[in-house]
Amino acid sequence: MNIQRTSVVLRPDCTRVFFRPFEPLGRERVLRILARIMALSEAEIESEISTLLHDFVERHQKLREFLLKRCDQVLDQLPTDTPLSECRRLLIGAHLTQEYSLEAAALFNPSIVPHPDQSTVAAGHLRFVLSLRATGEGHVSSIVFRTGEVDPQGAITLNQPTRFVATAEVVPNPSYEKKLFEQKLAELGLMNPFAAALLGQLGDVFTWSELQRVVERGLRRDRLLRAEEQTLARGILALARANYEVSFEGTLRFSERVIFPNTPAESRGIEDARFVRFQEDDGTVTYYATFTAFDGQVTLPELLETRDFVRFKISTLNGPEVQNKGMALFPRRIGGRYAMLSRQDGENLYLMYSDLLHFWYEKRLLLRPTHPWEFIQIGNCGSPLETDAGWLVLTHGVGPMRRYSIGAVLLDREDPARVLGRLRRPLLSPLESEREGYVPNVVYSCGALIHAGRLILPYAMSDQCAGFATVPLAELLDELKAHPPKPA
Repeated sequence: MNIQRTSVVLRPDCTRVFFRPFEPLGRERVLRILARIMALSEAEIESEISTLLHDFVERHQKLREFLLKRCDQVLDQLPTDTPLSECRRLLIGAHLTQEYSLEAAALFNPSIVPHPDQSTVAAGHLRFVLSLRATGEGHVSSIVFRTGEVDPQGAITLNQPTRFVATAEVVPNPSYEKKLFEQKLAELGLMNPFAAALLGQLGDVFTWSELQRVVERGLRRDRLLRAEEQTLARGILALARANYEVSFEGTLRFSERVIFPNTPAESRGIEDARFVRFQEDDGTVTYYATFTAFDGQVTLPELLETRDFVRFKISTLNGPEVQNKGMALFPRRIGGRYAMLSRQDGENLYLMYSDLLHFWYEKRLLLRPTHPWEFIQIGNCGSPLETDAGWLVLTHGVGPMRRYSIGAVLLDREDPARVLGRLRRPLLSPLESEREGYVPNVVYSCGALIHAGRLILPYAMSDQCAGFATVPLAELLDELKAHPPKPA
């Protein structure tokens, strides 16, 4: 096959920094910092803040607003209500703020989907959104974006990112669907008469503040089982916090948007988002991404959804078959049901169906490691791509010396459990120039797309940076159809 690697390479850029809270250990330490700042004269304060703004203000957008906001978060710890000058407030906020270089360590594991806005695109061109896993200090991973276009000949151009980065703001009062929330509580063993009575006071759709108010009122009203109820109430509110929404200012460029961990389950990273442009039977389009939340010990599959890449909803995935990593949603329903690929046992590839997007109760084995380059494990490299010949699924295989390669299989369009073809040799393996990085000997992708008769495949190189390869689709499909599975 005529596989072409392009010259487009995305490398981590340590100059792309954003501000985030700095949390000194302990309230007493914060109080000592505040006391030292309060002891400075106004002239000293003005001198300090003048130097600080000179050093930092050009590196960020809206830095002043953030520093003032950080100050406001600790004003209740001051022993006085005396108004503070803006310079003193800025200096307090600066001592509780830090810069974070989100991609200082790596920029990898890309996923690509068509951009929601194709206006002004030249005939035969496709505008795309590329998501990547950015890893910074402490090996904390987040989701970042780039945009670009593919022309009719498969040439790829990327829009140059600015140096500015802004984290998404958590929506202060997100809404929840009661039916879905009740099912999630039942999955966690939290749906008892007390919980049912609380939710019975809420509408079919309710907000965080409404839920919090109902829970607190319920605890005050009935004190007989207070310890048990408090445990249950904490579980209800914790579930709500784990299902949240974030949003960006719509004027931000895609490359300036970063989805950073927001919950305890995500505290050590949001990893390997697999984006898919999902179209419902009525034509409605939603962009979903399955990703792995990591708290340093436990991995938890979660779901992200958006219509515009401005506002995102993050939800827990539920059910006994929500396990391990590497889940990838099909881009449409099959037989009226959602379908997803997964690697339940860390070794084999499974096919899952569900009537409900957030709940998965059944799985069936789809592929086992068969060839030497995948003997250790097999998984997917993103959501299946629909072609006239069937579902094209990019796989990853792990073989000797823990080398990761990318393969491909072809599944039946109406019954994806039927494997129509499978590459015997990798589609892509690490070249000598791609072998060195944070994790050597790895090529890996979280999603490709098809345009103008070509497979457009972004891929990571040794968990360090990312590049692109293109493959003639007809050649790939012919190769797959030439290697049907052997009869059982």
